[in-house]
Amino acid sequence: MIYEPREDSVLLKKWVKKLVKGKVLDMGTGSGVQALAALEKTKDVLAADINPECVEYVKKKGVNALQSDLFSNITEKFDWIIFNPPYLPEDLEEPEDSKLSTTGGVEGNEILLEFLLRAKAHLNTNGKILIVISSLTGEAEELFTDYSWKELETQKLFFEELTVYELVLKKHF
Repeated sequence: MIYEPREDSVLLKKWVKKLVKGKVLDMGTGSGVQALAALEKTKDVLAADINPECVEYVKKKGVNALQSDLFSNITEKFDWIIFNPPYLPEDLEEPEDSKLSTTGGVEGNEILLEFLLRAKAHLNTNGKILIVISSLTGEAEELFTDYSWKELETQKLFFEELTVYELVLKKHF
């Protein structure tokens, strides 16, 4: 199953078009909406997804893509890493094929935590992360311990708030 762009994708895409440049990684590309938006600003875009169906789908759209469980098959460093993570807490009623796109773990933040830990090794000097997170995930800012962050925009929906953040790795001396 390919995650179809929804409010979170549209909100993140707005900021991709405003900010990204240089070498870009679209992590968890899904339908490729963020990678395609990034390609409007730079030609150096790599899309990655754990789902081989998504990888083939975005390749057919002309996007350089590879299958990877987060950074497992990625060795490069990037100026921007875009991520619209699966951020919902586990719902035991949800079908397995859609969980891959929506569920971030039992609490909803486990995939995000793993991403934030591993992303550090894949950012160029002054590299940045552009990410969208739901209020259903909990207090996202508490997860950003190794990053300086700024909130770019919040959109209130019926049952949640979506927030786009820009993250920069803190300098440790």
